Amino acid sequence: MTTRTEVRRLDLGYFVRPAEETGGPRPRVEPVLAHLVRHERGLLLFDTGMGPADEATEAHYRPRRRALGAALAAAGAGPDEITLVVNCHLHFDHCGGNPLLAGRPVLVQGRELAAARAGGHTFEELVDFPGAVYEELDGEAEVWPGVRIVPTPGHTEGHQSLVVARDDGTVILAGQAHDSASEFGADQLARLAALEGTAPPLPEYRPWLDRLAAFDPRRVLFAHDCSVWEPSRPPGIARAANPA
Repeated sequence: MTTRTEVRRLDLGYFVRPAEETGGPRPRVEPVLAHLVRHERGLLLFDTGMGPADEATEAHYRPRRRALGAALAAAGAGPDEITLVVNCHLHFDHCGGNPLLAGRPVLVQGRELAAARAGGHTFEELVDFPGAVYEELDGEAEVWPGVRIVPTPGHTEGHQSLVVARDDGTVILAGQAHDSASEFGADQLARLAALEGTAPPLPEYRPWLDRLAAFDPRRVLFAHDCSVWEPSRPPGIARAANPA
């Protein structure tokens, strides 16, 4: 089903990923991005930015935050207008604004919430804050017509992405399922090579890419990369390679 659903990117600041986490000799400055989905049923916010952290985390990542309220205002919305919150996962740089949206349902995979409450995963004040309301999921779920949550484990076991059907093609909000559009593209090509019978050895790819490909996405957006992945083949080609 397609709708006139609008997807707007929100700039919520940036942090500096240390060299030991980039796989290279230099640190990397990464954006912190959320996405506002404007649907006939209401406003859905996918991720909410960086919350307060302890001194060690602040020193490690050196974050620069942009207030959620200011980011929403730039997109023509306010915190009181948000209907639903979906976090790709519950690390502090993705659920930091959740306490500002107390009373709004937060849709999360049950295993992600359990991990967040077990300690060592995030900061507890960003999870069980006053007015926190969770709807725990176990797998895929249709949020609204044309809006679907799909599990994309890897970065965390409970990571999830949001699939949004639009008149001009499906948009996938992938969160941190991949760190970058180029990383996602490399996995997509590895999948295509395997489907087309290219002789091994081939790189492995995340198995849930088969599920995302079934939606024939026109754009894939990420939490820590301003670049957008778009398919190089015409609509339907990637899906035809795997009709399931």
